[in-house]
Amino acid sequence: MTFSIVTPSYRNSEWLKLCVASVADQTEVPHEHIVQDAGSEDGTLDWLTRDPRVAAFVEKDRGMYDAVNRGWRRARGEFLAYLNCDEQYLPGALKRVADFFARCPEVEVVFSDSVVVDAQGRYGCDRRALAPQLWHSQVSGTLSFLTAALFLRRRVLDQHGLFFDENWRDLGDAEWTVRLVKSGLRMAVLPEFTSVFTETGQNMNLGANAARERLQFLASAPWGVRVLRSLVVAHFRLRRWRAGHYRGRPYDYAIFTRASPAVRRSFHVSRPTFRWTRPAPASLPSGRPPPAG
Repeated sequence: MTFSIVTPSYRNSEWLKLCVASVADQTEVPHEHIVQDAGSEDGTLDWLTRDPRVAAFVEKDRGMYDAVNRGWRRARGEFLAYLNCDEQYLPGALKRVADFFARCPEVEVVFSDSVVVDAQGRYGCDRRALAPQLWHSQVSGTLSFLTAALFLRRRVLDQHGLFFDENWRDLGDAEWTVRLVKSGLRMAVLPEFTSVFTETGQNMNLGANAARERLQFLASAPWGVRVLRSLVVAHFRLRRWRAGHYRGRPYDYAIFTRASPAVRRSFHVSRPTFRWTRPAPASLPSGRPPPAG
């Protein structure tokens, strides 16, 4: 059972090193880590092309989603995922996902839980996953999972052609999710923490283009769904409450940090929270998301 993990990269050397380390120590499961770099000039290429832990491809692309598509087309694994430079896998993540796929051979797409941390690796909040639903995905302003905790069987691409639409720069995950839901593919949630999203302060969802694409994406939803937006979001929050997302027990997580890039550092979460406290506008996740409702 082999995983192919794709990381789109451009001028993000400091965070990419931590991402690569978090994939490299997933030794319980065979995997490959493909890094698609668009030609970084920040020192990334000084080490990336010589790092034996990755298969590095340096070529111009049309943006993050084009880079992920290129990596997925090169991938040889039975299971696929993508991990942005500011994201990591937790210890044993791929093994837990592999076991879940083995127990559920009918499932084609798996969503799992993520921990949100700050630039020093300190706990921010939980982001637990729900299987996406169409109306909520179209109008909520956020989605029900982080892409760092998304895993799919290869046939999702080979048989169903569910690659990203490269015309989107920041909200391609949202458009992809709508097509995923409409496809009728079997989805499931693994209610375990597998991944980490780092709030670096330079995440793409804070940019002006992301704001424009949010409006464009919302406008593309059916009129009736937009009218019912508040009810759609309320229903999503009810789903989260019923799934237990608003309550949690203390736990520990271990990640690589800029202060400890070679060895995972452990953190204890004494009071888990679902509240994302950053004062930023809501956006749809591109591995770089805002709070959910």
